Amino acid sequence: MKVLIVGGGGREHAIAWKIAQSPQVQKLFCAPGNAGIARVAECIPVAAEDISGLRAFVQEQHVTLTVVGPEAPLAAGIVDEFRKHRLLIFGPHKAAARVESSKAFSKELMVRLRIPTAEAGSFTALGPALDYLERREAPIVIKADGLAQGKGVVVAGSRVEAREAATAMLEGKAFGEAGARIVIEEFLDGEEMTVMAFTDGKSVVPMLPAQDHKRLKNGDTGPNTGGMGAYAPAPLGTPQLIDQVRRTILEPAVEGMAQLGSPFQGVLYAGLMVVAGQPKVLEFNARMGDPETQAVLPLLKSDLVDLLMAVVGHRLDQSAVQWHPHAAVCIVLAAEGYPGAVTKGAQIHGLDETDQSSTDDLLLFHGGTELQSAGSSEVGAGGGLPSGAPSRLVGAGEGLPSGAPSRLIVTAGGRVLGVTGMGKDFAAARARAYAGVKQIRFAGMQYRHDIGARAMLHLKRNGI
Repeated sequence: MKVLIVGGGGREHAIAWKIAQSPQVQKLFCAPGNAGIARVAECIPVAAEDISGLRAFVQEQHVTLTVVGPEAPLAAGIVDEFRKHRLLIFGPHKAAARVESSKAFSKELMVRLRIPTAEAGSFTALGPALDYLERREAPIVIKADGLAQGKGVVVAGSRVEAREAATAMLEGKAFGEAGARIVIEEFLDGEEMTVMAFTDGKSVVPMLPAQDHKRLKNGDTGPNTGGMGAYAPAPLGTPQLIDQVRRTILEPAVEGMAQLGSPFQGVLYAGLMVVAGQPKVLEFNARMGDPETQAVLPLLKSDLVDLLMAVVGHRLDQSAVQWHPHAAVCIVLAAEGYPGAVTKGAQIHGLDETDQSSTDDLLLFHGGTELQSAGSSEVGAGGGLPSGAPSRLVGAGEGLPSGAPSRLIVTAGGRVLGVTGMGKDFAAARARAYAGVKQIRFAGMQYRHDIGARAMLHLKRNGI
């Protein structure tokens, strides 16, 4: 079968790496891809938001299945368009994707279905928003209603900071149309956890629990980002707690969406805060998380293509999902300036060295990278992981005939690489990941040094 992956970040690289291992796949495409995806899939110069262009490509190439990675094409209705033309596609349709594309809709849905979540109000005018803030205690959370690449959330430590955030979004257009409506939410004090689940609109199969690290700097300080690292399986997510999440959050959400006439089919992402042992929903997403996917998928033992086809075919209840009994820690290497305006075009060094020292316990997933020919302004996709291999990356000049110009992999986005270490326990996985990080360098590289530390503390507290 032929498969197309839509997107070009670290999440899509992890998806491509896993799909490429399936014996069912004869040809793998990715649009637009990146410098890591191109060695495991053929990268197509079509933007993830170019729905008509993607549909035309799928029809011309007779692609069997399309898998959507990022949220923007889902919110724009790519699934609706593909299904209208009887094309198999993995992901929720536009109305169901509102659980992510509109935080106000998502909050209203949770309240209606009595899904545990924080108390909140939504506003399009600044005056009522400021009045609401005056009646709330700090800290308090201000969220842009629409898609803001994981950055549209401000945890305000005071009313002054909260008023500034609300004003910046509603009047200053800090997030454009995504911030034309805001959600003001009570602050939940607990520990975060992510539970992603496959669902075909009826059956719900949770994946291993993960924990993301949203803040830029060590100790959960600094501005919010799209995610600076993740680990799985999160020790906080005991079998009992995950069963509770399934029964009280995931299944009610899926059932509720179906009752509304918007059945959800794909991956439902629940961002949770566990408060005094009880899970409450911070947000729903309509796709796999980034960087959680880079920690969770390496632990998946089952054939991912089997699961995707079971979801699309409404037969998930017939699938058994198996996991490797290991731990995984993913550390994000970000560009200078992230999460604001970033410096692009910095050459990435150390990929050859990392390749030479890599074993099956180290994976590198490209996020914001491009392949550049030396002496040329032309930048394209290239480099990546071969089918089934753990971490092999393109080094400068690899695979070129004698006398050909060398090829450079350069930074092209905020989150450049995800370095995932695996091991029999978190100590081994964390050590492997940071050993891999030390082999890679580029100008302005920034990363956190405490990814996975909370898991270690949790295990120690519980005598494990």
